Amino acid sequence: MKRRKFLSLGAVAAAASVLPASLSATDFRATAPKAWEAATSKEAIEALFGTSATVEGDIEIKAPKLAENGGAVPIGIISKLELTTIALFQDANPRSAVVVFELGEGGVVDLQTKIKMRKTANVTIVAKGKDGKLYSAMQKVEVSIGGCGG
Repeated sequence: MKRRKFLSLGAVAAAASVLPASLSATDFRATAPKAWEAATSKEAIEALFGTSATVEGDIEIKAPKLAENGGAVPIGIISKLELTTIALFQDANPRSAVVVFELGEGGVVDLQTKIKMRKTANVTIVAKGKDGKLYSAMQKVEVSIGGCGG
């Protein structure tokens, strides 16, 4: 065996030993389809998490109070809690659910995304903690020019 081939095979074997044995993600569109069809945040949250009460104050939403362009509204989610699932909802568009994140063991909650909003509305975060409790935060975002052609 030539030296270069031996070294490249060794590098591939080393990389394969570092990767996790299995990767998985929940298909929330298949497990909670009503959440993705709901027109309001309340309906979507109930479809995804049930009707359990939420605790407010342990999750911070980083979003502008006034978004000039509704086509790309930056949303940040920060928390020091140990969370397993984080979901983002908004009431500006026909479908409320935007995204659901699953966090691995020891995951750091410092997420950034951009969403489209066609009008002024509330943005809501609901997260499930490792302790089984639901945590939430809400912030109103005013949109000057709607991001959906409005």
